Amino acid sequence: MPVPHDFLALAAATCWAVGAILSVTPARHLGTFAFNRWRMFSVALMLWTVTFVSGGPGSLSPWMLTTMAISGLVGIFVGDSALFAAMNRLGPRRAGVLFALHAVFSAALGFVFLGERMGLQAALGAALTLSGVMTAVLLGRRREEDHAWESDRGPLVVGVALGLLSALCQAVGTFIAKPVMAAGMDPFVASAIRTTVSCAAHFVLLWAGFAGARAHQPLTPRMLGQTALNGFIGMGLGMSCLLWALRYGDVGTVAILSSVSPVVVLPLLWWRLGRAPAPGAWVGAGLTVLGTALILSR
Repeated sequence: MPVPHDFLALAAATCWAVGAILSVTPARHLGTFAFNRWRMFSVALMLWTVTFVSGGPGSLSPWMLTTMAISGLVGIFVGDSALFAAMNRLGPRRAGVLFALHAVFSAALGFVFLGERMGLQAALGAALTLSGVMTAVLLGRRREEDHAWESDRGPLVVGVALGLLSALCQAVGTFIAKPVMAAGMDPFVASAIRTTVSCAAHFVLLWAGFAGARAHQPLTPRMLGQTALNGFIGMGLGMSCLLWALRYGDVGTVAILSSVSPVVVLPLLWWRLGRAPAPGAWVGAGLTVLGTALILSR
């Protein structure tokens, strides 16, 4: 039977899909590092405001703080920077399919280090879900499509490497956070710590004189608003839903369900670009829906 944390993982995937669409314009305007820096800054302000309005962060042990800080550095600072760099080079569709591999990495980490096991039905559902995601994204583009969002920028191998790095860092960051969330840490506090540490790391890069950390173009009020909205949906809501799901669910199952974001992106791209997905996208979406249904009904 479905359990609440399954739907939290799916909610995280939906938030990430919306965030991916919202990120394209400000990320290319500001550049990967500047976009992520201001995104993290706005999200940290939002999350700490929510935390203190609701009564404060409570009692936090040094172990909790250190673990979530490391999780933020790996999963957000490195992982998100690599993801948006991949999006800038490959577009949201192809970067999304590479990022979806974080589910495979997460399941492997859970299997090896946490002893997590899936039943036959859940394993079949996971296989169908991942196959559907890959099919939908790889075959979801029509041959005649040539939108600027889908064009290559720079060597293809660099974009692929960045996408794989983002998936690995997401998996490792989630794996590191699992014991703390299982111990009962508040998801909003956990997200606030992770984003604050990541934001601080971005400012360190800027102050250290790293050329890539400087904004490509000036930060306008419109770009700041789009960046903050992206952060609120993709990071504030999406990451909090994921951490909440980790509080009760296995790393592998939560990762599999949250990996469906590239399929959710397809109808959003249809709406945004005015073109229906290719037939292969519908096949992939069908496999994803079937796989997700098997997992939910396990």
